[in-house]
Amino acid sequence: MVGMSNDAGGFGPVGPPPSGYPPPGYPPPGQDQSGAAPYPQNYPGYPPPDYPQQGYPQQGYPAPGYAQQGYPPPGYAPQGYPPPGYAPQGYPPPGYPPQGYGPQGYGPQGYSPVPPALKPGVIPLRPLSVSDIFNGAVAYIRMNPKATLGLTAVVVIVAQIVALLLQIGPLAAMGELNNTVGMNGGEPTTAGLVGSLLSGLASAFTTLVSSIVLSGLLTVVVGRAVFGARITIAEAWERVRGRLPALFGIVAIEVVGALVIISVAAGIIAMVAVVIGGVAAFVVGVPVVLAVIAGLIYLGTMLVFAPTLVVLERLSVMPAITRSFALVKNDFWRVLGIWLLSQLVAGIIAAAVSIPFSIAGEMLIVGAATATGAVIAMILMSIGSAIGQIITSPFNAGVIVLLYADRRIRAEAFDLVLQTGATVPPGASPDSTDYLWLTSQTPHR
Repeated sequence: MVGMSNDAGGFGPVGPPPSGYPPPGYPPPGQDQSGAAPYPQNYPGYPPPDYPQQGYPQQGYPAPGYAQQGYPPPGYAPQGYPPPGYAPQGYPPPGYPPQGYGPQGYGPQGYSPVPPALKPGVIPLRPLSVSDIFNGAVAYIRMNPKATLGLTAVVVIVAQIVALLLQIGPLAAMGELNNTVGMNGGEPTTAGLVGSLLSGLASAFTTLVSSIVLSGLLTVVVGRAVFGARITIAEAWERVRGRLPALFGIVAIEVVGALVIISVAAGIIAMVAVVIGGVAAFVVGVPVVLAVIAGLIYLGTMLVFAPTLVVLERLSVMPAITRSFALVKNDFWRVLGIWLLSQLVAGIIAAAVSIPFSIAGEMLIVGAATATGAVIAMILMSIGSAIGQIITSPFNAGVIVLLYADRRIRAEAFDLVLQTGATVPPGASPDSTDYLWLTSQTPHR
């Protein structure tokens, strides 16, 4: 096969020029005879001037395997850039989000794609945690101190004065005050013991009545505070006044039910003691007493929302009891735990406040030689008890109402209803959100 010449569109032999080239009289390759013009392009055995010879780079280019002048060797990044496989300085490795951002699908670090819940008042409008409930029970007191601490102080002080008069008055009229407290070394007489018992019952009844009225008033205050609205004492009384009969009916059923359970248990133990003996009565009595305590705790927990339902949902006695059972039954242990924890916290605070007054009163009773000292001692103990109630009663009422709101949020999507109250125009009446608590407004799920 004959190789193609340059005239035929090919190239001559590749490689070094044959011996004797260039021919005599010809200038070196790339120049003509005058030394200026380029060598003819069809010179046999040489490629065109624009192509480098085999194995040699074209002029101005580095040899194969070496970078051009001003460029780093192959496999290395330009100056100022990290090696291959590494991100630029200040950026995390591939597969990781940029610095300051959370995992993939989330925004900058510290932010969540879920928007925060609305909080027009003392609680966020979503299912509540224990801290949300306790913080809300404190926040509504700070938000409206006149309708919480002021109202509580008025009710508690009036109740304590009435209770103190019911304790001291009958005993002083019968001349049994000294014998009742055991002064002058005398033993209490039967009349004195009976008078003391009746006075104690009258004082307890007065305290119970004041607690019912106070819980109803504070329930209205908390209901408004959920939406960030305030209420005066007169407005609270106006809303609660018509609900007092139902409130007293609820408490009467609770008290009567507890007395019936205790009486039945006591009757069983007494019957066993008479028929079999004291040892058998003890053996039977221990589990019976434990069962009574468990039963009372269970019923008290199941009915804990009944007074709140009477005030906020405007229900009568039996519907309120039925609905309280329905709200609590699916979350009994959580309701019981939060309720007991609030009572424990309130009890510790009340004890810390009243203990100094109680100690001073007991010392006065022991060292008093006249009835005046006994009266002063009773007054001191009443003051300590009143201060403890003024501090803790608003907190207890707030916990129960907010726990009730949490149960409705979890069971009935009540947060959707509460959110409509958060969009009430600024000029609307403060009582425009009261109807939202009614059961008919709740979208059940």
